[in-house]
Amino acid sequence: MIIHPWDAAEEREALAFVRNNEFGHLIAAGRDRDVPVVVPTQFLLADDRTVLLHLARPNPIWRAIEENPAVMLSIAGGWAYAPGSWRGPARGGDPAYGIPTTYYAAVQLVGDAQIIKDDVGKAEILRAQIGRHEPDGGLVDPREHARHLPGIQGLRIAIRQVRGKFKYDGHLDVSARNYLADRLAERAGPGDAAACIHLRSARTEAGRVPSP
Repeated sequence: MIIHPWDAAEEREALAFVRNNEFGHLIAAGRDRDVPVVVPTQFLLADDRTVLLHLARPNPIWRAIEENPAVMLSIAGGWAYAPGSWRGPARGGDPAYGIPTTYYAAVQLVGDAQIIKDDVGKAEILRAQIGRHEPDGGLVDPREHARHLPGIQGLRIAIRQVRGKFKYDGHLDVSARNYLADRLAERAGPGDAAACIHLRSARTEAGRVPSP
């Protein structure tokens, strides 16, 4: 994806977004394929350099990962459509000549994947994922589901590149962004609240994108 200087997210900001949006598309190019294999999946950002997840054993992505362990995890969210009739006045122009855009946050994690096939390793991944979403417990340990473990495989991704883009008119001045944020607040549609936060956040230096 193209990332302009005013859209670029610092790594810590991109990872913070990922932690709050642990669902994305796992992409494996494999070798000599017409198109990559793309799988929507829940995942866990275990630390700044490790992603954990599991998928059903029949999933076609396993063969692509065996061919080539380099994978990408693509996460996007917080999107909101900004009509041209808003962006024209925000820049001091005629509403009829405004250029519409879509605000969004997107992060791409590139890394090397390791397939986890043993029951102990798979249970460890399940334990970590369940613990993330059900910290109060109450469920039996994943090892108790021994007869189901052969139906899945785990994946550990060692992250080597983080690319983040927060596209929220970062090249406009504060007054223009506040005007657009006001319009989003009035509309109050899906994604508008998240876009408002980004638009209203003050920058401390040119081109820097605020934390989500």
